[in-house]
This record gives sequence, C-alpha cells and structure tokens, in this order.
Amino acid sequence: MKRIEAVIRSDRLNNVVTALKEANVGGLTVTQSRGRGAGERPMIVGGRGTTQYMADFNPLNTIITVVDDSKVDSTVSAITDAAHTGVKGDGKIFITNVEETIDIATKEKGSKSI
Repeated sequence: MKRIEAVIRSDRLNNVVTALKEANVGGLTVTQSRGRGAGERPMIVGGRGTTQYMADFNPLNTIITVVDDSKVDSTVSAITDAAHTGVKGDGKIFITNVEETIDIATKEKGSKSI
C-alpha cells in the first residue's frame, strides 16, 4: 500500500476530488494548508486600501489517500491531470510506503481496511 499526499492549489481542489472519485479512490482527507514554493504569491491590500504587500504564503490544500500498489499510477495520473495548469506552483505529490492499516470500526487489517 502507498500513501499519496498531494499539495495543490486551492482553486483546483474540486477538479482533483472529482478526478479521484472517477478513479475509484475510496477515501481521502483534505486539509487547508499554506506554503511557499515556486508559485507566485498574491498581493494583499491593507485595511484602508493604501498599502499593498506580498503574502508570505500561498493558499493550498493537501489531499491524503492510501491506495493499493496497483492503483498508484492511476491515482497519481488523476491528480496530475486535474491539478495541472502549466504554471509554477501547481503543487507536489509525495508517495510513501504504508506498512499496515487497521480499520477501527471493523478491525480489518491490510488492503481490506482501505
């Protein structure tokens, strides 16, 4: 099993979630996050509108899912196709090994629990 963690632009979240549903990814977790990388950061206007400054971070979303090894390629493809805009700052995908999973409600282990 693999844990796939995708950090994407906030405005691409709905596209990615829809693509993951179509790829038959069972479950996922989405968290709002902020980060700074290659992407352009937005300009922030001060309270009275007289000052502007560059934001320290970009608004992002992090999507986490665990899939069987056989579904890694289709899951990554769904994420990259849905999140891609061709502009720096589209995001990153991290893939790590998962040694074991346990469903708390059913107490099933391994791939049955995802």
